[in-house]
Amino acid sequence: MRSLINGKIILKDRIITGKSLVISDKIVSIVDIGSEPEGSELIDCGGNYIAPGLIDLHIHGYLGKDVCDCSEDSIRTIAGGIVANGVTGFLPTTMTVSMDTIEAAIKVCGKLMEESRRWKGSAILGVHAEGPFINPSKKGAQNEAYIKKPDASFVEKYKDIIRIITLAPEMDPGFGEIAKIRRSTDVVVSMGHTDADYDTALSSTACGVRHATHLYNAMSGPNSRKPGVVTAALNSDVTCEMIVDTFHVNPANYKMVYKMKGRKLCFITDCLPAGGLPEGEYTLGGQKFISKGIECRLPDGTIAGSVLRLNKGIMNFYKNTDVPLWECVNCASLNPAAAIGIDKQKGSIEPGKDADIIIVNDDFDVLKTIIGGEIRYEA
Repeated sequence: MRSLINGKIILKDRIITGKSLVISDKIVSIVDIGSEPEGSELIDCGGNYIAPGLIDLHIHGYLGKDVCDCSEDSIRTIAGGIVANGVTGFLPTTMTVSMDTIEAAIKVCGKLMEESRRWKGSAILGVHAEGPFINPSKKGAQNEAYIKKPDASFVEKYKDIIRIITLAPEMDPGFGEIAKIRRSTDVVVSMGHTDADYDTALSSTACGVRHATHLYNAMSGPNSRKPGVVTAALNSDVTCEMIVDTFHVNPANYKMVYKMKGRKLCFITDCLPAGGLPEGEYTLGGQKFISKGIECRLPDGTIAGSVLRLNKGIMNFYKNTDVPLWECVNCASLNPAAAIGIDKQKGSIEPGKDADIIIVNDDFDVLKTIIGGEIRYEA
């Protein structure tokens, strides 16, 4: 039993002070200062914030490692790096590469899921398969040579590992494959890398699409006469990812998106192997890209993912809006947990939930990361 004392506790609807957070492997209770259980280990938070652990639904790599390396060592390195950013759970994300490579990467992640509950890094919550069922015209940094038509049987084969599948709904006329995925699995179908028009995108949400991959990026619209996927995502009930690095989406859009999506907005990093490393040339899914500042681009200038740290994404959003800090935190914890159906166990500080906790300062630098009640990182 541990008691986190002298901290500002970020709940899902407010921030409280003058209380202590009692945890085991689960969150036990929130008590008055001085009422901590006898014999519990006291952790002095030094007046800093006590927040729920962060969940990254979309991350390709970190510290020079790529999920599509299909290597246990690479996944361990990524998990061990992002735990320092307050990420307590993540979805390793594959690219549009060969099906053999995608399946090998999924299998590696699936094999490590149980072990990741106990290791020093962030826990694997499943896999996000970004492609290969996308539209070539919106491929972005994906490799067109490996794009395929949507295939529900592939998703069904790995339904116990894949949590999100990104596809272009217009590549599935009639949405038959999308409907099969929805009927036979709990996998979240996400529209992304798509050139669908507004009506097609909106219609797909009635057939099983429940999520939108990196809103604004690699999708059609918005336009006054052709509203596209962006407007369909904002007008529908789907959850929306957004890369909050201030580059992929101009901060002028932040407040509007929050007003329209609220608890349906999920911050992601879409981080590439250059994350946590100096500027330079790196590879992603076998393709070279250049990391410079907050931008990652292919040699032809095509925008790739990011080098964003999720804890800093929260601050980017907070500083560019008037959204309360607890709601900014929800966008990187509770909302992602809800998007993949694990919000009863994770995502907020509530008794009975997993003791996935971070201690951060006013700039949201991570001082401690606790997963399942165990300290996995200390600055």
